[in-house]
Amino acid sequence: MNYREREDVTKLISKSLELPAFLAPNRVFMAPMTRMRAGQPGDVPTDLMVEYYSQRAGAGLIVTEGAQISPEGKGYADTPGIYSDGQIDGWRKITDAVHAAGGRIAIQLWHVGRLTHESLHGGKPGVSASAIAFDGTVTLKRANGERYSVGCPTPRALEINEIARIVEDYRRATRNAREAGFDMVEIHAANGYLLQQFMSVSSNRRTDEYGSSLSNRARLPLEVVDALIDEWDSDHVGIRLSPMIKFGGLDDADGTDMGLYMAAALQERGVGYLHLCEPDWAEGPALDNEFRSALRKAFSGIIIGAGNYGVAKAEEMIAEGFVDAVAFGRPFIANPDLPTRLFEDLPLADVDFDTVYGSDVAGYAKGYTDYPTAGR
Repeated sequence: MNYREREDVTKLISKSLELPAFLAPNRVFMAPMTRMRAGQPGDVPTDLMVEYYSQRAGAGLIVTEGAQISPEGKGYADTPGIYSDGQIDGWRKITDAVHAAGGRIAIQLWHVGRLTHESLHGGKPGVSASAIAFDGTVTLKRANGERYSVGCPTPRALEINEIARIVEDYRRATRNAREAGFDMVEIHAANGYLLQQFMSVSSNRRTDEYGSSLSNRARLPLEVVDALIDEWDSDHVGIRLSPMIKFGGLDDADGTDMGLYMAAALQERGVGYLHLCEPDWAEGPALDNEFRSALRKAFSGIIIGAGNYGVAKAEEMIAEGFVDAVAFGRPFIANPDLPTRLFEDLPLADVDFDTVYGSDVAGYAKGYTDYPTAGR
Protein backbone atom coordinates (compact mmCIF):
# COMPACT_ATOMS: atom_id res chain seq x y z
CA MET A 1 0.00 0.00 0.00
CA ASN A 2 1.31 3.43 -0.91
CA TYR A 3 2.16 5.76 1.96
CA ARG A 4 -0.37 8.36 0.87
CA GLU A 5 -3.20 5.81 0.89
CA ARG A 6 -2.78 5.00 4.57
CA GLU A 7 -5.31 6.51 6.93
CA ASP A 8 -3.32 5.61 10.04
CA VAL A 9 0.05 6.81 8.77
CA THR A 10 0.58 9.33 11.59
CA LYS A 11 0.44 6.46 14.08
CA LEU A 12 3.41 4.57 12.69
CA ILE A 13 6.13 6.21 14.80
CA SER A 14 4.17 5.39 17.96
CA LYS A 15 4.01 1.66 17.21
CA SER A 16 6.29 -0.74 19.05
CA LEU A 17 9.20 -2.38 17.24
CA GLU A 18 10.68 -5.81 17.91
CA LEU A 19 14.45 -5.63 17.74
CA PRO A 20 16.47 -8.84 18.09
CA ALA A 21 17.56 -7.82 21.60
CA PHE A 22 14.38 -6.25 23.01
CA LEU A 23 11.01 -4.68 22.27
CA ALA A 24 11.17 -0.92 21.64
CA PRO A 25 7.93 0.74 22.81
CA ASN A 26 7.95 3.20 19.90
CA ARG A 27 9.96 4.11 16.81
CA VAL A 28 11.18 7.54 17.90
CA PHE A 29 14.79 6.81 18.81
CA MET A 30 17.28 9.27 20.27
CA ALA A 31 20.32 9.76 18.05
CA PRO A 32 23.84 9.95 19.49
CA MET A 33 24.92 13.55 20.10
CA THR A 34 28.18 14.83 21.52
CA ARG A 35 27.35 17.05 24.51
CA MET A 36 30.75 17.35 26.27
CA ARG A 37 29.65 17.14 29.91
CA ALA A 38 31.85 14.32 31.22
CA GLY A 39 33.49 14.87 34.60
CA GLN A 40 37.20 15.49 35.08
CA PRO A 41 39.65 14.09 35.64
CA GLY A 42 39.04 10.84 33.81
CA ASP A 43 36.20 11.61 31.33
CA VAL A 44 33.72 10.05 33.76
CA PRO A 45 29.91 10.20 33.28
CA THR A 46 28.34 12.48 35.89
CA ASP A 47 25.12 12.73 37.87
CA LEU A 48 24.06 15.52 35.52
CA MET A 49 24.34 13.04 32.64
CA VAL A 50 22.16 10.65 34.65
CA GLU A 51 19.48 13.33 34.75
CA TYR A 52 19.87 14.16 31.06
CA TYR A 53 19.45 10.62 29.81
CA SER A 54 16.71 9.62 32.23
CA GLN A 55 14.70 12.68 31.15
CA ARG A 56 14.67 11.20 27.65
CA ALA A 57 13.81 7.61 28.57
CA GLY A 58 10.56 7.85 26.60
CA ALA A 59 12.54 7.23 23.41
CA GLY A 60 12.07 3.82 21.84
CA LEU A 61 15.84 3.53 22.20
CA ILE A 62 18.45 5.99 23.42
CA VAL A 63 21.80 5.82 21.67
CA THR A 64 24.32 7.66 23.82
CA GLU A 65 26.85 10.19 22.72
CA GLY A 66 30.03 8.60 21.46
CA ALA A 67 32.16 7.11 24.24
CA GLN A 68 35.82 6.72 23.39
CA ILE A 69 37.05 3.14 23.60
CA SER A 70 40.50 4.23 24.76
CA PRO A 71 42.40 7.43 25.60
CA GLU A 72 43.72 7.34 22.02
CA GLY A 73 40.16 7.50 20.71
CA LYS A 74 39.39 10.91 22.26
CA GLY A 75 39.05 13.98 20.06
CA TYR A 76 37.13 16.62 22.00
CA ALA A 77 37.04 18.09 25.48
CA ASP A 78 34.92 16.42 28.16
CA THR A 79 33.68 13.46 26.15
CA PRO A 80 33.06 10.30 28.20
CA GLY A 81 34.98 7.08 27.87
CA ILE A 82 34.16 3.41 28.41
CA TYR A 83 37.58 1.99 29.24
CA SER A 84 38.08 2.65 32.98
CA ASP A 85 36.41 1.38 36.15
CA GLY A 86 35.26 4.88 37.04
CA GLN A 87 33.64 5.29 33.66
CA ILE A 88 31.86 1.95 33.98
CA ASP A 89 30.50 2.99 37.37
CA GLY A 90 29.32 6.33 35.98
CA TRP A 91 27.56 4.72 33.04
CA ARG A 92 25.96 2.16 35.37
CA LYS A 93 24.17 5.01 37.17
CA ILE A 94 22.83 6.19 33.81
CA THR A 95 21.61 2.79 32.62
CA ASP A 96 19.98 2.11 36.00
CA ALA A 97 18.13 5.44 35.84
CA VAL A 98 17.00 4.94 32.23
CA HIS A 99 15.78 1.42 32.98
CA ALA A 100 13.98 2.61 36.10
CA ALA A 101 12.15 5.11 33.88
CA GLY A 102 11.15 2.32 31.47
CA GLY A 103 13.71 3.08 28.77
CA ARG A 104 16.24 1.22 26.66
CA ILE A 105 19.77 2.47 26.07
CA ALA A 106 22.69 1.57 23.78
CA ILE A 107 26.17 3.02 24.04
CA GLN A 108 27.95 4.26 20.95
CA LEU A 109 31.55 3.06 20.78
CA TRP A 110 33.82 5.74 19.36
CA HIS A 111 37.35 6.21 18.08
CA VAL A 112 37.86 9.57 16.41
CA GLY A 113 41.03 8.65 14.52
CA ARG A 114 42.52 11.79 12.97
CA LEU A 115 39.86 14.18 14.33
CA THR A 116 41.84 15.10 17.43
CA HIS A 117 44.62 17.31 18.75
CA GLU A 118 48.04 16.44 20.11
CA SER A 119 47.30 18.20 23.40
CA LEU A 120 44.90 15.37 24.23
CA HIS A 121 47.61 12.76 23.66
CA GLY A 122 50.77 13.98 25.28
CA GLY A 123 51.93 15.83 22.18
CA LYS A 124 51.38 12.90 19.84
CA PRO A 125 49.21 13.18 16.71
CA GLY A 126 46.10 11.14 16.16
CA VAL A 127 46.06 7.91 14.17
CA SER A 128 44.25 7.06 10.97
CA ALA A 129 44.25 4.76 7.99
CA SER A 130 46.76 7.03 6.23
CA ALA A 131 48.79 10.12 7.06
CA ILE A 132 46.26 12.50 5.48
CA ALA A 133 45.33 15.58 7.46
CA PHE A 134 41.77 16.53 8.37
CA ASP A 135 41.19 20.08 7.18
CA GLY A 136 39.00 21.12 10.06
CA THR A 137 38.88 21.69 13.81
CA VAL A 138 37.98 20.02 17.07
CA THR A 139 36.75 21.66 20.26
CA LEU A 140 38.95 21.90 23.35
CA LYS A 141 38.58 23.70 26.70
CA ARG A 142 40.63 26.41 28.32
CA ALA A 143 41.47 26.38 32.03
CA ASN A 144 38.58 28.79 32.72
CA GLY A 145 36.10 26.45 31.03
CA GLU A 146 35.71 28.35 27.76
CA ARG A 147 35.52 26.26 24.61
CA TYR A 148 37.70 26.98 21.61
CA SER A 149 38.40 25.38 18.25
CA VAL A 150 41.78 24.19 17.08
CA GLY A 151 43.09 22.56 13.92
CA CYS A 152 44.16 18.93 13.80
CA PRO A 153 47.71 17.80 13.03
CA THR A 154 48.48 15.34 10.27
CA PRO A 155 47.75 11.90 11.74
CA ARG A 156 50.07 8.96 11.93
CA ALA A 157 49.09 6.00 9.76
CA LEU A 158 48.43 2.94 11.90
CA GLU A 159 50.98 0.19 11.46
CA ILE A 160 49.50 -3.09 10.40
CA ASN A 161 50.63 -4.71 13.64
CA GLU A 162 48.56 -2.15 15.57
CA ILE A 163 45.23 -3.14 14.03
CA ALA A 164 44.69 -6.02 16.45
CA ARG A 165 45.10 -3.55 19.33
CA ILE A 166 42.35 -1.35 17.92
CA VAL A 167 40.02 -4.32 17.56
CA GLU A 168 40.78 -5.39 21.11
CA ASP A 169 39.96 -1.91 22.39
CA TYR A 170 36.50 -2.23 20.83
CA ARG A 171 36.11 -5.70 22.34
CA ARG A 172 37.08 -4.48 25.80
CA ALA A 173 34.69 -1.54 25.50
CA THR A 174 31.88 -3.96 24.70
CA ARG A 175 32.71 -6.03 27.76
CA ASN A 176 32.68 -2.85 29.83
CA ALA A 177 29.35 -1.78 28.32
CA ARG A 178 27.76 -5.07 29.35
CA GLU A 179 29.10 -4.58 32.87
CA ALA A 180 27.66 -1.06 32.88
CA GLY A 181 24.20 -2.41 32.09
CA PHE A 182 23.66 -1.27 28.51
CA ASP A 183 21.04 -3.00 26.36
CA MET A 184 23.23 -2.89 23.24
CA VAL A 185 26.40 -1.42 21.79
CA GLU A 186 26.53 0.65 18.61
CA ILE A 187 29.74 0.80 16.58
CA HIS A 188 30.39 4.32 15.32
CA ALA A 189 31.55 3.68 11.76
CA ALA A 190 30.24 6.99 10.42
CA ASN A 191 30.76 10.76 10.24
CA GLY A 192 34.40 10.63 9.21
CA TYR A 193 35.79 8.97 12.34
CA LEU A 194 38.35 6.17 12.43
CA LEU A 195 36.38 3.28 10.96
CA GLN A 196 35.03 5.40 8.12
CA GLN A 197 38.54 6.75 7.59
CA PHE A 198 39.45 3.18 6.69
CA MET A 199 36.38 2.71 4.49
CA SER A 200 36.67 5.92 2.44
CA VAL A 201 39.04 6.34 -0.50
CA SER A 202 39.45 10.00 0.44
CA SER A 203 41.24 9.08 3.67
CA ASN A 204 42.64 5.60 2.99
CA ARG A 205 45.61 5.34 0.62
CA ARG A 206 46.97 2.12 2.07
CA THR A 207 48.34 -0.61 -0.21
CA ASP A 208 48.26 -3.45 2.32
CA GLU A 209 45.32 -5.71 3.20
CA TYR A 210 43.52 -2.77 4.83
CA GLY A 211 43.54 -0.53 1.77
CA SER A 212 42.96 -0.15 -1.96
CA SER A 213 40.13 -2.55 -2.74
CA LEU A 214 36.62 -2.12 -1.37
CA SER A 215 36.82 -5.36 0.61
CA ASN A 216 40.18 -4.39 2.10
CA ARG A 217 38.92 -0.97 3.16
CA ALA A 218 35.98 -2.66 4.86
CA ARG A 219 38.20 -5.16 6.64
CA LEU A 220 38.79 -3.26 9.90
CA PRO A 221 35.13 -2.30 10.49
CA LEU A 222 34.07 -5.88 9.88
CA GLU A 223 36.81 -7.23 12.14
CA VAL A 224 35.41 -4.96 14.83
CA VAL A 225 31.88 -6.24 14.18
CA ASP A 226 33.07 -9.85 14.40
CA ALA A 227 34.96 -9.21 17.64
CA LEU A 228 31.94 -7.61 19.28
CA ILE A 229 29.64 -10.41 18.17
CA ASP A 230 32.10 -12.85 19.65
CA GLU A 231 32.23 -10.85 22.89
CA TRP A 232 28.43 -10.51 23.21
CA ASP A 233 26.29 -11.75 20.33
CA SER A 234 24.91 -10.43 17.05
CA ASP A 235 21.57 -9.36 18.55
CA HIS A 236 23.24 -6.85 20.86
CA VAL A 237 25.55 -5.25 18.29
CA GLY A 238 24.39 -2.37 16.07
CA ILE A 239 26.42 -0.19 13.75
CA ARG A 240 26.13 3.34 12.39
CA LEU A 241 27.13 4.02 8.77
CA SER A 242 27.07 7.27 6.77
CA PRO A 243 27.65 6.56 3.07
CA MET A 244 28.10 9.68 0.88
CA ILE A 245 28.44 12.02 3.85
CA LYS A 246 30.40 15.26 3.72
CA PHE A 247 31.64 15.50 7.29
CA GLY A 248 34.80 15.01 9.29
CA GLY A 249 36.94 15.92 6.32
CA LEU A 250 35.39 13.31 4.05
CA ASP A 251 33.66 13.88 0.76
CA ASP A 252 32.37 10.36 0.50
CA ALA A 253 30.68 10.87 -2.87
CA ASP A 254 31.57 7.34 -3.98
CA GLY A 255 30.40 5.79 -0.73
CA THR A 256 27.33 4.07 -2.23
CA ASP A 257 29.23 0.91 -3.11
CA MET A 258 30.81 0.73 0.33
CA GLY A 259 27.48 1.27 2.02
CA LEU A 260 25.85 -1.57 0.11
CA TYR A 261 28.89 -3.83 0.59
CA MET A 262 28.78 -3.26 4.33
CA ALA A 263 25.03 -3.82 4.42
CA ALA A 264 25.39 -7.21 2.75
CA ALA A 265 28.21 -8.16 5.13
CA LEU A 266 26.12 -7.09 8.12
CA GLN A 267 23.20 -9.12 6.81
CA GLU A 268 25.42 -12.21 6.83
CA ARG A 269 26.35 -11.50 10.43
CA GLY A 270 22.78 -10.82 11.58
CA VAL A 271 23.56 -7.64 13.52
CA GLY A 272 20.91 -6.09 15.75
CA TYR A 273 20.44 -3.04 13.56
CA LEU A 274 21.95 -0.83 10.88
CA HIS A 275 21.80 2.85 11.81
CA LEU A 276 21.87 4.89 8.61
CA CYS A 277 23.15 8.43 9.14
CA GLU A 278 21.90 10.10 5.99
CA PRO A 279 24.14 12.71 4.34
CA ASP A 280 21.57 15.47 3.87
CA TRP A 281 22.06 16.86 7.39
CA ALA A 282 25.71 17.68 6.67
CA GLU A 283 25.58 19.30 3.22
CA GLY A 284 25.52 15.94 1.47
CA PRO A 285 22.96 14.74 -1.05
CA ALA A 286 19.54 13.47 -0.07
CA LEU A 287 19.31 9.71 -0.47
CA ASP A 288 17.11 8.58 -3.33
CA ASN A 289 14.73 5.66 -3.25
CA GLU A 290 16.94 3.68 -5.61
CA PHE A 291 19.64 3.57 -2.95
CA ARG A 292 17.11 2.95 -0.20
CA SER A 293 15.68 -0.01 -2.14
CA ALA A 294 19.14 -1.42 -2.76
CA LEU A 295 20.02 -1.04 0.91
CA ARG A 296 16.83 -2.80 1.99
CA LYS A 297 17.55 -5.60 -0.48
CA ALA A 298 21.04 -6.01 0.96
CA PHE A 299 19.94 -5.80 4.61
CA SER A 300 16.61 -7.18 5.75
CA GLY A 301 17.11 -6.48 9.46
CA ILE A 302 16.26 -3.39 11.48
CA ILE A 303 17.24 -0.14 9.75
CA ILE A 304 17.21 3.11 11.73
CA GLY A 305 17.10 6.28 9.67
CA ALA A 306 18.66 9.54 10.87
CA GLY A 307 19.21 12.91 9.21
CA ASN A 308 16.87 15.71 8.20
CA TYR A 309 13.79 13.91 9.46
CA GLY A 310 10.49 15.38 10.49
CA VAL A 311 7.33 13.45 11.29
CA ALA A 312 6.11 13.34 7.68
CA LYS A 313 9.37 11.94 6.32
CA ALA A 314 9.62 9.46 9.18
CA GLU A 315 6.10 8.20 8.52
CA GLU A 316 6.71 7.88 4.80
CA MET A 317 10.02 6.02 5.11
CA ILE A 318 8.56 3.59 7.67
CA ALA A 319 5.41 3.04 5.61
CA GLU A 320 7.43 2.34 2.48
CA GLY A 321 9.59 -0.15 4.37
CA PHE A 322 12.87 1.69 3.87
CA VAL A 323 13.43 2.17 7.61
CA ASP A 324 11.92 0.64 10.73
CA ALA A 325 12.57 3.51 13.14
CA VAL A 326 13.95 7.05 13.04
CA ALA A 327 16.61 8.53 15.32
CA PHE A 328 16.08 12.23 16.08
CA GLY A 329 19.00 14.32 17.27
CA ARG A 330 18.62 18.06 17.73
CA PRO A 331 14.89 17.91 18.55
CA PHE A 332 15.72 15.66 21.52
CA ILE A 333 18.08 18.30 22.93
CA ALA A 334 15.32 20.85 23.53
CA ASN A 335 12.42 18.40 23.92
CA PRO A 336 13.11 15.71 26.52
CA ASP A 337 9.56 14.40 25.96
CA LEU A 338 9.94 14.38 22.17
CA PRO A 339 7.97 11.15 21.52
CA THR A 340 4.92 12.53 23.32
CA ARG A 341 5.15 15.82 21.45
CA LEU A 342 5.39 14.04 18.09
CA PHE A 343 2.58 11.60 18.84
CA GLU A 344 0.25 14.36 20.03
CA ASP A 345 1.34 17.00 17.49
CA LEU A 346 2.48 19.39 20.22
CA PRO A 347 4.81 22.30 19.43
CA LEU A 348 8.54 21.74 19.68
CA ALA A 349 10.94 23.92 21.65
CA ASP A 350 13.97 25.37 19.86
CA VAL A 351 17.57 24.42 20.60
CA ASP A 352 19.88 26.98 22.17
CA PHE A 353 22.91 26.25 20.03
CA ASP A 354 25.19 28.35 22.23
CA THR A 355 24.86 25.77 25.01
CA VAL A 356 24.87 22.52 23.04
CA TYR A 357 28.44 21.78 24.12
CA GLY A 358 28.24 23.53 27.48
CA SER A 359 30.99 25.21 29.45
CA ASP A 360 32.03 25.70 33.03
CA VAL A 361 31.38 29.38 32.48
CA ALA A 362 27.71 29.00 31.53
CA GLY A 363 27.20 26.00 33.77
CA TYR A 364 26.90 22.47 32.45
CA ALA A 365 23.16 22.22 33.27
CA LYS A 366 22.26 25.20 31.08
CA GLY A 367 20.93 24.01 27.75
CA TYR A 368 21.27 20.40 28.92
CA THR A 369 18.87 19.38 31.67
CA ASP A 370 16.84 22.59 32.00
CA TYR A 371 14.56 22.19 28.97
CA PRO A 372 10.98 21.65 30.22
CA THR A 373 8.50 19.03 29.09
CA ALA A 374 5.34 20.13 27.33
CA GLY A 375 3.32 19.87 30.54
CA ARG A 376 5.59 22.16 32.57
